[in-house]
Amino acid sequence: MKLLRYGDPGRERPALLDADGVIRDLSFHISDIAGASLWPNAHKPLHSVDASTLPAVCGNPRTGPCVGVIGKIIGVGLDYRDHAAESNKPVPSEPVLFTKATSSIVGPDDDVEIPSGSEKTDWEVELGVVIGKPGKYIPEHQALEHICGYCIVNDISERAYQLERGGQWDKGKGCDTFAPIGPWLVTTDEVLDPQSLDLWLEVDGQPIPERQHPHDDLWRRSPGLYISSFMSLHSGDIISSGTPPGVGLGQKPTPIYLRPGQTMRLDITGLGVQQERTVAATAG
Repeated sequence: MKLLRYGDPGRERPALLDADGVIRDLSFHISDIAGASLWPNAHKPLHSVDASTLPAVCGNPRTGPCVGVIGKIIGVGLDYRDHAAESNKPVPSEPVLFTKATSSIVGPDDDVEIPSGSEKTDWEVELGVVIGKPGKYIPEHQALEHICGYCIVNDISERAYQLERGGQWDKGKGCDTFAPIGPWLVTTDEVLDPQSLDLWLEVDGQPIPERQHPHDDLWRRSPGLYISSFMSLHSGDIISSGTPPGVGLGQKPTPIYLRPGQTMRLDITGLGVQQERTVAATAG
């Protein structure tokens, strides 16, 4: 099942995408794609709903973040060996964790702001893991029971802020608009093997040279057990599971970074497509 939210920022309504690509409103069945509606027993009844009986959404509405209330985004850094290599970093002995501010969350086609004074804003296409059932100290064999589904996350990163200003990754990860999420939350029944999905990203129509399966990232060795040993996972939390190689920082012979007026296009097999325009941030 492909769940989404549509409408103006802060006023999004829940919906699903039917087999013909038509957006169908779910407001009669759930108030939002958030909280308790992400639990397995809560969203499973939606599978039995005849999509043709749901109101079709007319026009071309904005698509919002596919999860309505996100308590936290936990990013995993340097989890692809080739990405660690292009970043001139060793493969960590344990996954690197960081958080992205919830104020960075935007829809999959919303503008991305280049921060004032930034010269090293970068792209990162990542598989997002949406938590359904809350938990902590989750045993590895139960980890998948806590996942509601998957989505695309563009983990926008300002590399100078991240790496050159005191070593605090959060400085370069949580700027406004730095977490486009969606378009769809695809439930686990439609993603039987998340490690087999292809991740793609292009900037101004130019594809990133590397395209990889996420088979060697470290966090999936024990996703629930590892992250939930440091913090409780709540319904709607998102684990952004790391980028394959091909980021701007790693371009040879010279890194390439984003500037206002460019277009990023991202997709992951079966999870939809994002497309964002970069704009200069303004005060306000």
